[in-house]
Amino acid sequence: MADSSEKHVEKKPRHGERWNNLMHTAKELFWKYGFKRVSIEEICEKSGVSKMTFYRHFANKTEIAKAVFDEEVQHGVNAFRNIIHTTKFTTDQKMKMIISLKMNGSYDISKEFLQDFYSNPELGLKEYIEERTRAVWGEMLEDFRKAQRKGVFRKDFKPELFFHLSQKMADLINDKSMLELYESPQALMVELTNMMLYGIVERGEEK
Repeated sequence: MADSSEKHVEKKPRHGERWNNLMHTAKELFWKYGFKRVSIEEICEKSGVSKMTFYRHFANKTEIAKAVFDEEVQHGVNAFRNIIHTTKFTTDQKMKMIISLKMNGSYDISKEFLQDFYSNPELGLKEYIEERTRAVWGEMLEDFRKAQRKGVFRKDFKPELFFHLSQKMADLINDKSMLELYESPQALMVELTNMMLYGIVERGEEK
């Protein structure tokens, strides 16, 4: 029987259909064109929601951009927690799933969207992303430590190292010289994951 920790799912606030339409449309447009090239008018027109209704939910375009970013980040955090707290998988399986989640999450947020955030400091969004990222990493590290206390991971293992290494792995996935060695980015990701988990010795040589 699964323990109660498997049901570690965050409750989402309930929003109406118009809010959901605005968020879905804003994400679609931001991901495709970036932040600056998208207007409130375009979001409203494509979502079928009036500007008056838009302003009931969001003060401006920056606020809906923050909401879209927060929703994507929270989705990743919830997925991470469901993996790390479940008893259905072995430690090896959990680590592979977490690394895969980290890699996929790195590509889920549009580069055009993030580029606008980082290349336009006057928007104040770069600081917002960095602050939210630090807060989320702190939450995830605490979840990792809880799993350590339960014996899922070695107690002398520092989860900060894992998070930093997984961050660097995202850079390698973008390295053209590395990608040329593998048939796909996914194959490179699997290789990096296996190296992190098992090293480079043959499995039969492990003790």
